[in-house]
Amino acid sequence: MNMKSKSYSEQEVLALARKAYSEGLAKFEINAEQCALLVIDMQDEFVKPGWTPYWIPEATRQVDAIQTLIQFCRSKNIPVIYTAFGPTHHYLDRPKTGEAMPNRYSETGVDHFSWFKDPKIYPELAPRQEDVVILKPSYGAFYDTPLETILKNLNKDTVIICGTLTNCCCGLTARQAYERGFKVVFGSDVNSSDDPDLQEPELKSLRKAFARVLSQVQIIEALR
Repeated sequence: MNMKSKSYSEQEVLALARKAYSEGLAKFEINAEQCALLVIDMQDEFVKPGWTPYWIPEATRQVDAIQTLIQFCRSKNIPVIYTAFGPTHHYLDRPKTGEAMPNRYSETGVDHFSWFKDPKIYPELAPRQEDVVILKPSYGAFYDTPLETILKNLNKDTVIICGTLTNCCCGLTARQAYERGFKVVFGSDVNSSDDPDLQEPELKSLRKAFARVLSQVQIIEALR
């Protein structure tokens, strides 16, 4: 049958979409020699329990799993690249509407600029001398940073993403990587959201259109 002549019902296209969201698996190989691990924003402001209103409890719970992934990648000579928010360029490199966003939690009366001044990766995940640390001005790790150049100079075409937030910085980094031609592997249980109800919806969107979504165990197995 000529597939171009086939018509599709509303129920059929909905079924196709739902299957891609829930079961989709990007069809590319994962070659450890072509990979770099991105550890997104696992800094004290987000991970240190109770320290700021921006604390992500699930990020704290995932520290051990992320540490295991980092250690495994190092054992395979996979570069580890960290990102963190920091005071770059006198804050002149930020999107102009950033301060208007509700995620600044202005209702708390706290000036968020009192944090994110000395970006420190959570101690259990501390970078080594050979690791790369990128200070970024906004959510996505590719926005106004040298990340793409660094990956190209490392001759890497695949990024493995872990960190926080799944539905903000990590998810946007996955989208930016996809649009730049990188293969994206996204850890389903090593990326965290501040609202657990938003974790799976974001994973569904990434799974359908941007990334190969795998658990930490599955990522390690694929890299073996």
